[in-house]
Amino acid sequence: MNAPVRIVLADDERMVRTALRVILDAEPGLEVVGEAATGAEAVSVVRELRPDVVLMDVRMPEIDGIRATEQILGAMEEPPRIVVVTTFENDAYVYDALRAGAAGFLLKRAAAEDLVQAVRLVARSDSLLFPSAVRGLAAEYAGRQPAAPPPWAARLTEREAEVLRLMATGLTNAEIAGRLRVGPATAKTHVAAVLAKTGARDRTQAVIAAYESGFITPR
Repeated sequence: MNAPVRIVLADDERMVRTALRVILDAEPGLEVVGEAATGAEAVSVVRELRPDVVLMDVRMPEIDGIRATEQILGAMEEPPRIVVVTTFENDAYVYDALRAGAAGFLLKRAAAEDLVQAVRLVARSDSLLFPSAVRGLAAEYAGRQPAAPPPWAARLTEREAEVLRLMATGLTNAEIAGRLRVGPATAKTHVAAVLAKTGARDRTQAVIAAYESGFITPR
């Protein structure tokens, strides 16, 4: 059997952490292994337990979720996937967290099935979490399109540029392969090349970079 997805919950409200734990621990293949009530505690707990996924509140005491995300991703050779949990989806804090390296975000009012699906999705690292919401954030906070294309744009092949645009729509590797009529392994290779050339840690950062540079225009 596959090892369970190990999860750390970081939120300054005990009731929120308890509710998340009840939902996630009830699901096969998911296991909450730790909790944190502050941003600094989240960094410490994650470094100690090395989970696969972290659900990170944006606003917490000591340091906020953005700083905590930056510290975790900057300090660990194989960091976990971090999902920001927030009250408002059009929050500038959420966009800053995505820029810092968060894999996506969830609303605190999300249904239990959406929470579980999001954790499984980011653990697989195979798609973009809520692409339309990311596009909306980019449209609001990315700023004006630069006059010149980013240096990495010229390094993308035609096919890689197409793959990046498909990534921004939230397609999985398998769906990209089907759209381009190539094998799954080929699609995965193209995605890896896009991440390497854009200097992105994951799909979310690559798509954010594409929006911020004007390579893709959010609509």
